[in-house]
Amino acid sequence: MAEPILVVDRLEKRFGGNRAVDGATFSVARGSITGLIGPNGAGKTTCFNCIAGALRPDGGRVTFEGQDITGLPPHRVFERGVVRTFQIPQELGGMTVLENVMLVARDHPGEHFLEVCLRPWRARAREEAVRVQALEILRQVALDHLALQPARNLSGGQRKLLELARALMGEPKLLLLDEPSAGVNPTLAQRLVDDIRAIQRERDVTILVIGHDMDVVARLCDTLVVMTSGRVLVEGPPDEVLNNTEVQEAYLGSQYR
Repeated sequence: MAEPILVVDRLEKRFGGNRAVDGATFSVARGSITGLIGPNGAGKTTCFNCIAGALRPDGGRVTFEGQDITGLPPHRVFERGVVRTFQIPQELGGMTVLENVMLVARDHPGEHFLEVCLRPWRARAREEAVRVQALEILRQVALDHLALQPARNLSGGQRKLLELARALMGEPKLLLLDEPSAGVNPTLAQRLVDDIRAIQRERDVTILVIGHDMDVVARLCDTLVVMTSGRVLVEGPPDEVLNNTEVQEAYLGSQYR
């Protein structure tokens, strides 16, 4: 097994008396696609938020590439190479699809006022490079034909693809995908599986994905981590996990009994 790029060690997050994450421990192998699954309220999204910096853990540790990132704010986690998507896409509807993707670029020319004023040619060159990169990513997720359309005109499935494109523009080492296939039709769900696998291969990115659709996660993931009540129940290959009697009976429903 490849070395872990991410280690979550005895992670805790409380909301009042509720332990949303209660000592969760698991790792994500470098170069893998790992699924984080479990029933509603299991603590999956809270765990994601603690990894990405949106929430500060109350205990435990998150280590990325051997460095402690526990409690770092989101922009610092992003700078390290950890980029996330959201279950409900967060596009800016008044901007074009292309602008939405360009906005995520690292070292964006608009971030440096003096550079724009004193060396405008450098800013223009960087802007063009960002535009070319964004268009290439849009081609990869089959949204390039909609590049100049306002993002608010996209369908629900297309918004999911835009969310994925925006994350890729952040040049992630570790990509956190929150329910990428939720609310989309089976054809698009299969397309997302194919796209995510292609992205993992071509961009050499490690992926941690929250999923509820067992057919999707079984096809997509190399490893599954099952959470319940804020804890990790079992971790292993999809066939082994989905055939685990305790997992079937308690967490995946009658369709797997």
